[in-house]
Amino acid sequence: MRLTARFQSNNRVPLLQAVKTSVATVLAWFVAQLLLPTELPIFAAIAALLVVQPSINQSLGKAIERTLGVVGGVLVAYGIGLLFGNSSWIVLMAVVLCIFLAWALRLNPGSSNQFPISAMLVLSIGATTPAYAFDRIIETFIGAGIALVVNILIVPPVLLTPAHDSLTLLAREVATTLDRVARALRAPQTNAALAEMMIEARLLRPMLGSAEKAIVQAEESLTLNPRQASYRVILDAETVRYERLKALVTRAIGMTRALHDHYDDTLYREPTVQALSLELERAAHDLRLLARQDERPDERVPAEEDWVLAEDPALTAPLVIAAPPPQHWILIGSLMEDLRRVREEITGE
Repeated sequence: MRLTARFQSNNRVPLLQAVKTSVATVLAWFVAQLLLPTELPIFAAIAALLVVQPSINQSLGKAIERTLGVVGGVLVAYGIGLLFGNSSWIVLMAVVLCIFLAWALRLNPGSSNQFPISAMLVLSIGATTPAYAFDRIIETFIGAGIALVVNILIVPPVLLTPAHDSLTLLAREVATTLDRVARALRAPQTNAALAEMMIEARLLRPMLGSAEKAIVQAEESLTLNPRQASYRVILDAETVRYERLKALVTRAIGMTRALHDHYDDTLYREPTVQALSLELERAAHDLRLLARQDERPDERVPAEEDWVLAEDPALTAPLVIAAPPPQHWILIGSLMEDLRRVREEITGE
């Protein structure tokens, strides 16, 4: 099982991308054969294989990387071949030279890898004529160009759904974190319970990172996409939603940390603390309601939550707080300020 895991991915490449890669490779092969005097247009096929990516923007980047690497590698191989021939040690020297040239020019990994590979292929086939080197460059342009066209024409993917789902999940978890703080304010807590609550709150950070990554992927999927006009408004709304949730994550973790660091067993007896607990529950309620309103029409949260989310927003006017005891005023003041900012993010004020 361990050996198999080294070669298998948790996520399978989408079938559509496999189809597009196959189509682009076959087309590049036959077009190169038709336009160039070659029976094995390897460079065109390799370019097509590498350039087809999940988004058009990524495909364009790969096309540029591939082209730069091939042009550089072919030119170096041609020059070395003219000067020294194409013996085995010359091929090895050319590969090493290309590696260090790519390093000196600070090429990105795609171009850096393609640089020596192209030189090695050209020299190993034994080409020392200008026509051969030129044809290999033209092959690469053909393969990359066909891959770009295929990726544009065959349903370019728009990755808005993963971004939306990540944000919805994050919003619900932030609401759950606020509920945990509310419950902890209402009754005495053990040190173990407070530590567990802090650990659970910190898990919001990786969830926020996943949501940010999904937003970036959605943005990339729309770049250069012919359908971007009809989806741009949706992505802009999701980006605004992410920024609001980012602030809420900071507040939720901050409230949990403040409670963890300044808790004592008499805290729950404060009337103001009980009022804060109620307001936190209302904030969690409204955040779930906001997440529910942002859902796609075909989505439903579990039925047991419907009775809560069917209500109107529950946030009330700011609390009027009497001067707390000295041992509690730092915690109460911190919770009150964070609650105010949570309200602002939820209501969009």
